[in-house]
Formats: sequence, structure tokens, C-alpha cells
Amino acid sequence: MVMDTLQIRLSHPLVEKVDRLVESGLYASRSDAVRDAVRRLALQNMIGSIPNKGDSVKEVKIIRKRLSKEKFDMSKLNKL
Repeated sequence: MVMDTLQIRLSHPLVEKVDRLVESGLYASRSDAVRDAVRRLALQNMIGSIPNKGDSVKEVKIIRKRLSKEKFDMSKLNKL
């Protein structure tokens, strides 16, 4: 999948925090850290919007699995 490029501006203290996460080995790069943050934000905003059709724990696990994939297509967010 081809990824789009998004230019963002962060304060120096935030950049330092991202760099520490990368240096600790938690993320491979700044981009990975920012992508993970956006995925988490997307998931957080979906909480409460998931229709409870029975096993909501299973539904959340499926959504988390989709969100955790490296190549995440944000255009499919509303189709989850």
C-alpha cells in the first residue's frame, strides 16, 4: 500500500519525547511513533460508537487487530 506523506509541526519537547521512545527501542522511527499515536486516537474516538451486537469484547479485539497493522488505511476507518 502506498502511504501518503503528512507534514506536521511539533514543539521541541514533544520531538524529544518521540526521539526518546525511538531510542528506547519502542518504535523503529519517528514515523512509527506518530502512526501509532494516530491509530490510538482513532480507536479512542471510536469507543462508544461500536454497535453492541453480542460479543463486544470480540468486536474490540478485531478492531484493535486492524488498527495495529503497519499499513493502516484511514479511509476504511468508518467501515470497521
